[in-house]
Amino acid sequence: MKRLIILFAITLGCASAVQAVERPTVTTLRAIHALTNEEAGRGLPVTFEATVTYYRSIEKTLFVQDGDVGIYVSPPGDMKLVPGDRVIVRGKTQSSFNPFVVGESITLLGKAPLPKPMPVSFDQMIRAEADCRLVTVRGQIRSADMMPNVPFSFLQLLTEGGYFDATVDGEGALALEDMLDANVELTGVASERFDSKMQVTGILIHIQSIADVKVVNRADNSPWSLPATPMDRVLAGFHVSDSTERVRVRGTITYYEPGTVVILQDGVKSIWVSTQTRAPLHLGDIADATGFPDAHDGFLNLAHGEIKESHIRAPITPLPATWQTLTPHGNGSPGHHYDLVSIEGRVETQVREASQDEYVLSTDGKLFSAIYRHQSDSPQSVMQIPAGAKVRVTGICVLETSNPFVAQVPFNILMRSPDDIAVVAQPSLLNVRNLIIAVGVMLLFVFVVGTRDWLIQRRVREQTASSAYFEARRSSILEDINGSRSLAEIVEEITRLVSFRLRGAASWCQITGDAPLGNCPPEQAGLRIVQREIPGRTGQPLGTIFAALGPLSKPAENESATLSFAVGLAALAIETRRLYSDLVHRSEFDLLTDIHNRFSLEQHLDRQIREARGTTGTFGLIYIDLDQFKLVNDSYGHRIGDLYLQEAALRMKRQLRSDDKLARIGGDEFVALVPVAGSSADVEEMARRLERCFDEPFVCEGYTLRGTASVGKAVFPHDATTVDDLLSFADEAMYVNKNARREGLAMPQGRRP
Repeated sequence: MKRLIILFAITLGCASAVQAVERPTVTTLRAIHALTNEEAGRGLPVTFEATVTYYRSIEKTLFVQDGDVGIYVSPPGDMKLVPGDRVIVRGKTQSSFNPFVVGESITLLGKAPLPKPMPVSFDQMIRAEADCRLVTVRGQIRSADMMPNVPFSFLQLLTEGGYFDATVDGEGALALEDMLDANVELTGVASERFDSKMQVTGILIHIQSIADVKVVNRADNSPWSLPATPMDRVLAGFHVSDSTERVRVRGTITYYEPGTVVILQDGVKSIWVSTQTRAPLHLGDIADATGFPDAHDGFLNLAHGEIKESHIRAPITPLPATWQTLTPHGNGSPGHHYDLVSIEGRVETQVREASQDEYVLSTDGKLFSAIYRHQSDSPQSVMQIPAGAKVRVTGICVLETSNPFVAQVPFNILMRSPDDIAVVAQPSLLNVRNLIIAVGVMLLFVFVVGTRDWLIQRRVREQTASSAYFEARRSSILEDINGSRSLAEIVEEITRLVSFRLRGAASWCQITGDAPLGNCPPEQAGLRIVQREIPGRTGQPLGTIFAALGPLSKPAENESATLSFAVGLAALAIETRRLYSDLVHRSEFDLLTDIHNRFSLEQHLDRQIREARGTTGTFGLIYIDLDQFKLVNDSYGHRIGDLYLQEAALRMKRQLRSDDKLARIGGDEFVALVPVAGSSADVEEMARRLERCFDEPFVCEGYTLRGTASVGKAVFPHDATTVDDLLSFADEAMYVNKNARREGLAMPQGRRP
């Protein structure tokens, strides 16, 4: 026992001694630059002199350099600094792509000459060999645009080796636009673009003013004086000379979508490999991937990938995560995109499609989607899960934007199989009835303890009733999204819910391309307008939610949360209705020729029969069969056959009137419904017009085809009075005509396709 006490005392003494030793201050920029990220992450104190090479106050971007070493500094506040200022920086180190300094104080010493810019090439910049240094680089300006709401312009340039970006501070957007296609020399501080894991995805040069953009030689002609090119011929000017080197990576397969993508993960690193391979690959196996490095939408990936599986098992354990750990924090710390993760959430709704199943989940008041894409060899759907159930999903985290300096970026989870979602808890028993009982019990308690406590409880009751009302309205909207209520009514209900949460503030929604919905004030001058864009899954915004508050009101905490909630509901409603409209169109129209299908024709024909019986009217039905269509497929292939069918449908459609209907009911069989027909002769005339539209040859991808069609007609009510009888009568008449032509008329020379 005494030995244990002595050992404990020695341990405490050593710990105190270690804590008493102060970490030495790093006093030179070169010494800071020599630190590893692990060392810099310990927050070492620094005090050093350096010269300012770039400073942008609106986002507190500061680069300093001493000799041939540069570094990024996060200043403690808004400073009045310009290039050439000599400063003393005090602060602490922090890890990132390279170590940087979080400044605690910056003292201005005076002026100093700027460091001599380092001439650099594309290869040096993409390898970050000139990171944070003042450089000069030459390139051709491909685009020059003024950034909205910020006092700097954005350039994209082409140099030997590839493209890079640059920002030019200050006024001068018009002067830059006049430099399109000019060869220029830029002087600025070299940095990089990163994805959410702080991996390099591009090059960015920070230029303090337009004076640092020197024109070497201008373009021979202004881009605005070029001759106009037809829109369908713009690709004629396309040319690529790509010397990108092939690379090979190794990791564990965590996701596989045949013909599209393989995701490999190695520790905290993961990469998206675009591939056309459909070979059987196994999740959890180590594999090699070879391809060409690319930065698609700001995310690092391999293009044109080939995969070689090792059949060695090394499964990745999913990282337990929350919404806060998966979304970027906006401070440049590494994220988890393309990592295998596991997260819990509550099911808000689910959408089943032919290609995928999608669950909309909420956690910590935030929405995200868990998606399972059906494989052609495994079309199994994920199980039905009731709304309100708590589930755990496992899959690949995919962010909607790659910028690591943007906070709270939405994300989705890509599931690998139906087993990647598991129910943790069934929907809560919390409902209106139980809330009323709870409120009654609380009121009884308030009455017993006295008036003071009753007043306090009254406030709690009002808040509870408001929450219950809001929850009921939210649940009703979610039910309407999956019901038959119109999109306009649902969106207006969402704007009313926003008004309710913001204490009666006017709220409206502007869906892209449509009129505003909701309560849009006719006069908005003097009002404080808050808005939130409705993101679409394709990257294009679906619209914007607005709220108009009093001019003297101050921003409240619930404004952002309310608009975010409304944006989530509106996005779900718009996307769901667009999906429904697409499914309705697919159910009624032939996918190849975009004319009515058999189901749609029978509906219109049944409706026409009912109307004709009520008005003793007459209408016609024409059955068209393409002669010798099989020869087209056999001789030229199904591609030419499809083009032939599309052109035939288009020609026949041009012969019909606006009230007539044309439908494809079989491979090469069509039916035309002529609802307005005074007599059998009118239908006969329409049939002859349809036959004659095949007189001219068809030209399909260089092939000249000559075709004919056989037609048969039926007239209601003379020939038949039901849908099936009309179709049968017209079909038989068509075959009579076809056989008569075969027996009595030889096929004209050159007419055979």
